[in-house]
Amino acid sequence: MSQSPAIAAAHRVLDVEMEGLRRLQVSIGTEFAAIVEKVGTMKGRLICAGVGKSGHVARKITATLASTGTPSQFIHPTEASHGDMGMIGTDDILLILSKSGEVPELSDMIAYGKRFKIPIIAMTANADSVLGKAGDYLMLLPEAPEACGETRAPTTSTTMQIAYGDALAVALLERRGFTASDFRVYHPGGKLGAMLKSVADLMHKADELPLVRETTPMMEALLIMTAKRFGCTGVIDAQDRLIGIVTDGDVRRKAGADFAHLKVGDVMTASPMVVSPHALAAEALAELNQSGRSVVFAVDDQEKPVGILHLHDLLRAGVM
Repeated sequence: MSQSPAIAAAHRVLDVEMEGLRRLQVSIGTEFAAIVEKVGTMKGRLICAGVGKSGHVARKITATLASTGTPSQFIHPTEASHGDMGMIGTDDILLILSKSGEVPELSDMIAYGKRFKIPIIAMTANADSVLGKAGDYLMLLPEAPEACGETRAPTTSTTMQIAYGDALAVALLERRGFTASDFRVYHPGGKLGAMLKSVADLMHKADELPLVRETTPMMEALLIMTAKRFGCTGVIDAQDRLIGIVTDGDVRRKAGADFAHLKVGDVMTASPMVVSPHALAAEALAELNQSGRSVVFAVDDQEKPVGILHLHDLLRAGVM
């Protein structure tokens, strides 16, 4: 069966853009490392700017930087010329995007940066352009054809701009040791926020914990299991360390005529699965899925139980 024109066009576009990304990859050199160091040590914000399609990309780069811990703000060059230039401080750095580097609307912002000695990072495909020459640092886009052919609408070039911005954001993220816990601070809502919650955010604590000793009669343990409604109870030793767990399944397996005379130690499963309260909720979910269990205890550094987390808690929080 012959390929439809639409699918052929899609494949052609992706081939052209992937080639552009390959060219970008091999073009990145030591200046990029200098840019990461400069931005990584700045006292202010990275001000991103651009006009047209480059402006849309600059907004996206701003959002990515901000969400990964680099203070960033988008300012439209035209609005900057009409009062918003005052948003740019002397501790800031300018990241200005333009493929051609010859956009008239950028001139006021470039002049402002030079006047107040604000470092300018130029992302352009033309190093000899007004923007390219004005930049204290250059993020040069390699020569590559646009994916739309003769119309030359920004396609490959904007893909390279976005990828270059992502590379900058990730390099800065890794430079400062930005972690998933840090990322969660900037993403408190939605599914991503749920996945980045910690076990401590969702677990049941203190009086809600079902806990017994090895010597506790099983009939008493059953009352605690019923009252706490987790379908299990943790077993702790004389130092309050978690050493075992009794689940509904353990009870069924030991059920018999002598059950009323059994102690918890006769029924429990030793060395139960545990998680750290500092672990991500997504990690706890993975552990539960792998083990086939529906509940897990959180223990501290002394192996003492500090919380209990049920699969239903994860479902309610949207961690799936």
